[in-house]
Amino acid sequence: MTARRKMPTQQDVATHANVSTATVSRVVNDRGIISADVRSRVVLAIQELNYIPDASARALSLQRSGTLGAIIPSLNNAIFAEGINAFERAAQALGYTLILSVSQQDLAREHDLVIKMIERGVDGLLLVGNLHDERVFERLEQTGVRHVCTWAFDENTSSANVGFDNTGSMFDIVDHLTDLGHQHIVMLAGKAHDNDRARDRINGVRHRLESKGLSLPESRVVEVEYSVAQSRKAFNAIIDDKTTAVICGNDVIAYGALLEAQRMGIDVPGQLSITGFDDLSLSAELSPSLTTVQVGADVMGDTAAHQLIRAVENQQGVESTRLTTQLIVRESSGPVRSL
Repeated sequence: MTARRKMPTQQDVATHANVSTATVSRVVNDRGIISADVRSRVVLAIQELNYIPDASARALSLQRSGTLGAIIPSLNNAIFAEGINAFERAAQALGYTLILSVSQQDLAREHDLVIKMIERGVDGLLLVGNLHDERVFERLEQTGVRHVCTWAFDENTSSANVGFDNTGSMFDIVDHLTDLGHQHIVMLAGKAHDNDRARDRINGVRHRLESKGLSLPESRVVEVEYSVAQSRKAFNAIIDDKTTAVICGNDVIAYGALLEAQRMGIDVPGQLSITGFDDLSLSAELSPSLTTVQVGADVMGDTAAHQLIRAVENQQGVESTRLTTQLIVRESSGPVRSL
């Protein structure tokens, strides 16, 4: 059996570079004034010995772990992947590692995951939305772990937000469809229980329609999982002869509606307009391509990482940032048909 190779230590690096271990520590942690010659010798020694700094010792020195946590509701929605990819890229570029967990849209489970993140010593935490178990905020406040809530922006919340107004973001969709003459509109929404983003999008559609003298009664709203299969089933339950437009709570739901409409021989947009929300990359490639709302998940993830890390390193509060959304009009929406 081959003996396990001994990992090089900080003392080995110091001996190799002919400096003290304190100097090696200052180079590794980028602290103190060090001459260019000494720094280059230490860096070269680290490379030649393949030395890996002790993360726990470095964390103790810096009073930081160099890790960020992120808890997202689901892996089934591609929009979270886009945002988290951007978040991780920005964090890595700034020297931080990401720990990712999934709450399955369960607030009690999310609370337990937050505790585990704190126990692992994360420096900062990304959450999705503003609706969380109150104990989550209490724990974060007690431990001093900075956090940012994403995919939402509410100026009345006490937590830092990097995201967009889910209610107001639906106004452009409603305006677009009503300008095309649509009045008989239904909505396939995400599950609103424990999901403030889905709830706010429903409210946004309802309020905007009411401002135009129209309505969105409960009978014209069906809440579904973010699933193409579930959306197809719901589409059959809500569509009727009067319906001329379907507003979907996200693009995944819209994909199911579009597929089921095509299976039923319904012409989109000739007989029925369908809209989504998120602007996933697939949405532009469909036939017909999907009218949707672009939320800029990559910008959101990148901004959240920079704001969170700046707060951690400067020992200050996380700065909120309100992002804008944009209606992307494509082929799946058109003028109302003659009834």
